[in-house]
Amino acid sequence: MSILNFIGRAALASMFIQGGLSALQDPKQRARMVERAGLPAPELLTQINGGVMAASGVMMTLGIMPRTSALALLASMVPTTVIGHPFWRLEGAERQGQMLHFSKNVAMMGGLLLVVADR
Repeated sequence: MSILNFIGRAALASMFIQGGLSALQDPKQRARMVERAGLPAPELLTQINGGVMAASGVMMTLGIMPRTSALALLASMVPTTVIGHPFWRLEGAERQGQMLHFSKNVAMMGGLLLVVADR
């Protein structure tokens, strides 16, 4: 494993590890968004998603099945992004803020795709 690959994966994974641990420890705010989306068991779904993010982020950082870990993170990012940052429903400054977060998540998904494609 090259040092650059390790540093790149660790930098990318840091966001998932931190966010995943936060969702596991205090899921209430995120669970409200899941509930508004009409999904069942919002707190449990939030914690499962957080666990996937934290575990996959650690695995990707350490080079343990990094491609599989990146795929798991990609799968968790799609609902996280759509449910968590619905800028299309908002207006004004709030819309702009959520659009920025949505775009950040899309950029992170691009980084995950690079990990998946790395041989």
